[in-house]
Amino acid sequence: MGVGLIAADPQCHRAKINDYTEDSLLIPRVCSLVCLLVAAAGAAFAADAPYPQRAVRMIVPYPPGGAGDIVGRLVSAKLGEALGQQVVVDNRGGGGQVIATQIAAGAPPDGHTVFLASATHSINPALRKNLPYDTLRDFAPVTLVAQSPLVFVANPTLGVSNIKELVAAARARPGRINYASSGPGTGGHMSFELLKSLTGTDLVHVPYKGAGPAMVDLLGGQVQLLCTSPLAVMPHVKSGKLRALAMTGPKRASFAPDIPAVAETLPGYESTLWYALLVPSGTPHGIVQRLHDDTVRIVRSKEVTQQLESQGAEPVGNTPQALQKFIASEIGQWTRLVKQAKIGLD
Repeated sequence: MGVGLIAADPQCHRAKINDYTEDSLLIPRVCSLVCLLVAAAGAAFAADAPYPQRAVRMIVPYPPGGAGDIVGRLVSAKLGEALGQQVVVDNRGGGGQVIATQIAAGAPPDGHTVFLASATHSINPALRKNLPYDTLRDFAPVTLVAQSPLVFVANPTLGVSNIKELVAAARARPGRINYASSGPGTGGHMSFELLKSLTGTDLVHVPYKGAGPAMVDLLGGQVQLLCTSPLAVMPHVKSGKLRALAMTGPKRASFAPDIPAVAETLPGYESTLWYALLVPSGTPHGIVQRLHDDTVRIVRSKEVTQQLESQGAEPVGNTPQALQKFIASEIGQWTRLVKQAKIGLD
């Protein structure tokens, strides 16, 4: 008698629907076992599948041409060689980097999307409420690629040559000296806010939609100060169109040893621009480790080290655990500053 069938012989009136034999009861058990074996085999295949299987997308939260874009393209080219697949830069500027970060956080966690985070990644949680992602939980850290100091520069008409003179001028003229930034919540903005907090000075923030427009107005004298990447301003400093007041790192930069650090005047001051490689949370450990090992080897190579240093950046290449602690520490620092100084988005 077949499983779940009525006997074909009409005389077998005693046959019952679903009259199972003892052997028929084994069928669902066998099917379940087969399904488990197939699932296990599929998981093993996925784990052993070569990575990457296609081009990798690197989301860069900057428009083309800036310092962050330059670092991203430098690393992506070398990482593509190491992985054996092209690493394509996807520039997603704007929105205070929230747009790019949200796209990266929502990408499939399969290693085919990586995110070049910057210092703004740790500033946004301090300044912006209801972010569409969790800065720490939604990303798996890979490595800190590089760090760079910012540089305070002034239009010569302001009449100051260093941080001490700037503080004195700001105290003599509270609320009458302004500074530009490439946007609210950026490293340049927060570097000035940290300076104001430590000195008790009143400088007026003039936010722009990018470093380019801010630079144009600084050179034209419409604004008086700017804190930005050395890459963007050093040519103007060398030509005498701008004056470099100080670097924001903990010590003088090797590429500009004649420019003092802010900490020489204000002990403890430090604000750095940094770039780190992250992937969506849930990315397999083996892929994260592969990306880490290749990226660290790349940033520490002589060729890439020289190129990063020419951009005013210092290669790092730390562990995922160290990067996670670093980002958490940065978030804590900026959160305390925002609360203490009552900083809001302009």
